Amino acid sequence: MGIVKIRSVRAILTEPTPGSRFTVVKIETSEPGLYGLGCASYRTRPKAVRAAIEDYLHPFLVGKDVANVEDIWQSAYVSSYWRNGPVLNNALSGIDEALWDIKGKMANMPVHDLLGGKAREAAAVYAHSSGSDYRDVEDKARRFMEDGFHHIRVQVATPGFATYGAPGSSAEDRDPQDGPRWITDRTEPADRRYAYAQEAGVFEPKPYMRSAIGLLEHIRTNLGWKVELLHDVHERLPNILAVEFAKEMEQFKLYFLEDLFPPAEIEWFRNVRQQCATPMAIGEIFNNIHEIVPIVKDRLIDFLRARVSSIGGITPARKFASLSEAFGVRTAWQGPGNISPVGHAANLALDLTCWNFGIQESPEFRERTIEMFPGTPEIRDGYMWPNGKPGLGIDIDEAMAKKFPHDEKGGGHFDNVRRADGTVVRP
Repeated sequence: MGIVKIRSVRAILTEPTPGSRFTVVKIETSEPGLYGLGCASYRTRPKAVRAAIEDYLHPFLVGKDVANVEDIWQSAYVSSYWRNGPVLNNALSGIDEALWDIKGKMANMPVHDLLGGKAREAAAVYAHSSGSDYRDVEDKARRFMEDGFHHIRVQVATPGFATYGAPGSSAEDRDPQDGPRWITDRTEPADRRYAYAQEAGVFEPKPYMRSAIGLLEHIRTNLGWKVELLHDVHERLPNILAVEFAKEMEQFKLYFLEDLFPPAEIEWFRNVRQQCATPMAIGEIFNNIHEIVPIVKDRLIDFLRARVSSIGGITPARKFASLSEAFGVRTAWQGPGNISPVGHAANLALDLTCWNFGIQESPEFRERTIEMFPGTPEIRDGYMWPNGKPGLGIDIDEAMAKKFPHDEKGGGHFDNVRRADGTVVRP
């Protein structure tokens, strides 16, 4: 086989289950039948990603040698001059992962072998147990434990308030595993919309803190210490209350506490380190390696939670992981239900090869999704397992994907959650 060139680059937008909103890149080559798939899923701005792929990256990449993955990444990265934004990075991720997929197929090897081979046989994953009350969360966690999960993220609704990752919250305040529940009618007059948003989307820090602490007390009392627990703050606490919350969490021996502070407030992790030993995780809304350098080199976090598609794919993710390894920080790539199975296959390739792997967020792949994406990684006994096929080991049924296009009526935004006085809560 001589030089193989890129023939076309296009985006496939599909939504096999409500709220998934996958964007998959397909690169076709000059070699008949040889193509690669990559994940560019950016649920709230998919049309912008598609435009970046098809209007800008396609003409830039046609005719390039598919073997030159690093050069293609670097040249595409600076081709827009301004860079590091999530739209361009997701588009770049789709390109990058598809090229690694092609390289693996050409070599007749799984991508994890191209990256140096397996450092482990499978990747430990964590499940999501969320509920309307403590008993609900406990019951779901018990079922996950019976299925072999050893790591479980627990979230509970705060009575009378919006709560991230729990049933009954506002549309985008819910765990992506639960699917969307579009509650705000944008056709209503502004005053009626606001009244309804207040009813369903008010967040207050101290009620949330009390309910979360109570949940962890309940879970440890009833499930004991044989399961690793995780919890996601979602950056919503005022900084000094966040420090207090981390200290309260220390008694429950969490596997990690996620997103205690937003990226703009990462210096506050220093205060937490000085006062408690609760493990810290952050990174899902970071876009470039320069954002993580301060907290990694000063060992202010324990787990890097970057979203591989939002940092640009496998090529930069390997560098994120290597930097983190040098400072004793483990990987915990983001992996909710709005990342396509192609993206999860890319995550798994990294999980298997990075020595400093920590944990992988686990989606619940629905039957229709698995049918649409043959080769979807198997989750069994609390681990994600590779299938050993060349490349990323996954494909897409395009005819089926066309039958389930993106729902354009909702989900193009991250709904605002507000304080009781109307102030927008970030994120």
